[in-house]
Amino acid sequence: MIDRPTVVVSFAQSLDGRIATRNGDSRWISGSETLTLAHELRRDNDAILVGIGTVLRDDPELSCRLAQEHFSPLRIVLDSRLRLPEASRIVQTATRFRTIVATLSDSTREQRDRLRNHNITVVDFAADQSGSGVDLQQLLQWLASQGIQSLFVEGGSSVITSFVRQRLVDRLLLVIAPMLIGDGTPAIGDLGTEALAGAIRLTPRQPRQLGRDLVWELEFPPTA
Repeated sequence: MIDRPTVVVSFAQSLDGRIATRNGDSRWISGSETLTLAHELRRDNDAILVGIGTVLRDDPELSCRLAQEHFSPLRIVLDSRLRLPEASRIVQTATRFRTIVATLSDSTREQRDRLRNHNITVVDFAADQSGSGVDLQQLLQWLASQGIQSLFVEGGSSVITSFVRQRLVDRLLLVIAPMLIGDGTPAIGDLGTEALAGAIRLTPRQPRQLGRDLVWELEFPPTA
């Protein structure tokens, strides 16, 4: 068993499994009632994680903005080439919300100092098998050593796919909107499944409806 935080993944998708159009438009697939779920997950988890692609596309703040709530999770950005813009909302709010950028060791001192000057912690990790991304298992082990017990993975598609493919997810909170997009960004990409016998089978809980959307919570099978 990996010594790691509990990992929950959540995303909103269309009926045909898209989280964005082919042009990247994703605001808003889900309705206002279910948008609150993201902030509840931020409130209920110690840390939140996104990839740099999500930051560059959506410029999120990744804070909890529920009324009467004063807690926001540790923010983590997977950014192997340190492309996080200084003008981004994450950088501009780093003095208010603790922020970590997970990167590889080949970035320059100038790149690191640029972020550290904004109160952002830059942490080096080994590369994954592709050689271009952060080793997620090492990242999770490091988070556990820092006292992080729960992690909310919010996106994007390639990051979610990597966590699922490596069997590093414990729970999925899926929001399904009653719309069809067609060609677009899939919620989850290639998992290397050649036959249905190798598919990941989840245990569903009772789905519920919020506004026009269906919310379905599912448990991943335990890992050895």
